[in-house]
Amino acid sequence: MQPYELPDFYMPYPARLNLHLDMARMHTKAWAREMGMLDAPPEEHGAEVWDEAKFDSMDFALLCAYTHPDAPSHELDLVTDWYVWVFFFDDHFLEVYKRSRDQAGAKKYLDGLPAFMPTDLASYPPEPTNPVERGLIDLWARTVPMRSMEWRRRFFESTKNLLYESTWELSNISGSRFPNPIEYIEMRRKVGGAPWSADLVEHATFVEVPVRIANSRPMRVLKDSFADAVHLRNDLFSYQRETQQEGEINNCVLVLERFFDIAPQRAAHLTNDILTSRLQQFENTALTELPALFEEFALSPPERESALLYVKGLQDWQSGGHEWHLRSSRYMNETVNREPSVLERLLGGPTGLGSSAAQIKLSPDALGLQRVKSYAYVSHETVGPTTLPKFYMPYTARVNADLERSRQHCVDWARQMGMLETLPGGIGIWDEENLASFDFAVCAARIHPDASGPELDLSSAWLTWGTYGDDYFPAVFGTTRDMAGAKVFNARLPMFMPLDCDATPPPANPFETGLADLWIRTASPMTIDQRRQFRQGVENMTTSWLWELANHIQHRIPDPVDYIEMRRKTFGSDMTMSLARITQAEELPPEIFRTRPMRGLENSASDYACFTNDIFSYQKEIEFEGEVHNCVLVAQKFLDIDRERAVSVVNDLMTSRMLQFERIIATELPVLVDEFNLDTDAREALDGYVVGLQDWMAGILDWHMLTGRYGESALRRRYQMPPQRLGGPSGLGTSAAFISELLRA
Repeated sequence: MQPYELPDFYMPYPARLNLHLDMARMHTKAWAREMGMLDAPPEEHGAEVWDEAKFDSMDFALLCAYTHPDAPSHELDLVTDWYVWVFFFDDHFLEVYKRSRDQAGAKKYLDGLPAFMPTDLASYPPEPTNPVERGLIDLWARTVPMRSMEWRRRFFESTKNLLYESTWELSNISGSRFPNPIEYIEMRRKVGGAPWSADLVEHATFVEVPVRIANSRPMRVLKDSFADAVHLRNDLFSYQRETQQEGEINNCVLVLERFFDIAPQRAAHLTNDILTSRLQQFENTALTELPALFEEFALSPPERESALLYVKGLQDWQSGGHEWHLRSSRYMNETVNREPSVLERLLGGPTGLGSSAAQIKLSPDALGLQRVKSYAYVSHETVGPTTLPKFYMPYTARVNADLERSRQHCVDWARQMGMLETLPGGIGIWDEENLASFDFAVCAARIHPDASGPELDLSSAWLTWGTYGDDYFPAVFGTTRDMAGAKVFNARLPMFMPLDCDATPPPANPFETGLADLWIRTASPMTIDQRRQFRQGVENMTTSWLWELANHIQHRIPDPVDYIEMRRKTFGSDMTMSLARITQAEELPPEIFRTRPMRGLENSASDYACFTNDIFSYQKEIEFEGEVHNCVLVAQKFLDIDRERAVSVVNDLMTSRMLQFERIIATELPVLVDEFNLDTDAREALDGYVVGLQDWMAGILDWHMLTGRYGESALRRRYQMPPQRLGGPSGLGTSAAFISELLRA
């Protein structure tokens, strides 16, 4: 019996079937046999993976005919061969390495596969020894010659990720370890292969995303939300096979089941809610961010057409992939009701093969009505102080001896920069009493306990500047919803971070004045590459404020996954960590920071700190500022739970991230040290970097316990005026949303 009933899926795009399906079926079976995936000699490595009956029942040609409905015959053949190869790799890896828990053999095997994907076409791959290598050589030669070098590099990286990150799954299985939900979504995106599928969409539609926008936030979010939706859908359909037949534990339904301690049916519905939210994030990005991106980069009509055809191709893949999951013998779909109800038939719509995605069920899930929760929030709700949970913090904060010196420096520096003055229009951000109560030097003294006096002054000033900007930006641009002004403000900031540390333009506000001062003091000892890296960290933070403003303008609580990934930027984690990396630059190879363990270490630390701030700042942001960017609020609305339960969920996420941080230090960093063959100095530098992250998390938690920034009495003093609307609803019929606001006024 099935472990749960499949939920109703939100699928707004109808599936279509490619006319060349039968030809692709014949071609790909012959190709699989030629590569040794079928009818291989019994002694050949992996010969036991598939037989012809199993191959036919999985029907990969049907998958590709649904996901690429407009591809010509030869292109459909190529794409289908790619999917036969990737599914064979997955099943072959399961049989040969996962079942035997052979981590050493798996690593050696995976390390050799990139050699079969040369981005330089003048290079020749080694001799293949199994069907996976043989198929990869053939497919690579048939695919990459007609693509640009930029696309080849992207496709190489996507293919390498889905191959190599299989070791993460194997490690979890070998250790019987269930990943936490945040880690799972991040890693599933790599090992699941959907970013690889997105790259193939470009190939199959004969377009390439313009290089100028390929790394922009909108294009990245489109690709990531597409990938997450594909993977979560697959997890829902494959749960029974993976848990009952394969011993798999890397499945979102199972991850949520264990994390929340809930039944499989509830976990399945929650997984489907995340899937729906990711699809709606895709839609929101395509409709609200792409048009502005096109104008900002002044894309030509052909470039815009390429980008839009790519988006359409991703939509086709979603609906086609869903239709295939309903039909393939590979998945749990026996009890799916494919027949429309009487009411649905009366309402009309296409019928027959390939039309199920167009037959939208009349249920909240299928209609995607959870979208309403994101826009129905009433701002400035009176919530009162938050009862703090018991935080898991295994590290003890240390205090710098120069704390008192830096306390005074903070106030003096902020006054010199003009941060304590009233801005034009009568806008007051801070006064001296506010700044003294915030006590940023207390935070700096804990996150940099071993810094010299001048270094601690600089650290305190950076914290002051970043928090001032976080308060300045919504006060100046949020109340008027001035996106144009906000973009001009953001575009000016790089001028105050010159890579040559030369003169800057006259600053127009205290934020620019402070940045110009801090940049010269910080960047002067750095190399050009280090300055570029640090400037990127600063820009990641300031640019993320535009994302927050856009959500305020839409009056939209962000999608949970998008929130967590953007929160690292809005909090300034990228800036902080890029500066920490630079201090270890001479001793550590830069590529070590791009490895999975180091990214996992940094993201875990960042999330712990971000969620700490969200719990402490809940009353300030929700009641006094009308904020929508708070993890407690996001959890509250997404899960339909009260504030107390949402705080508990966020604290559980913090704990799980801290446990992951500790596990990486204990089990993954020693392996990384051996892989990079680090000498004594490099090992000490790596240890110092890890201790720095520990000090950072412990210091941030300590500061939140001590600062006067979040106490209710201080908040009531600071926000003497009635709360201002930041992106609330307007127009006919919306006045009721502000009744509580009017009463307080």
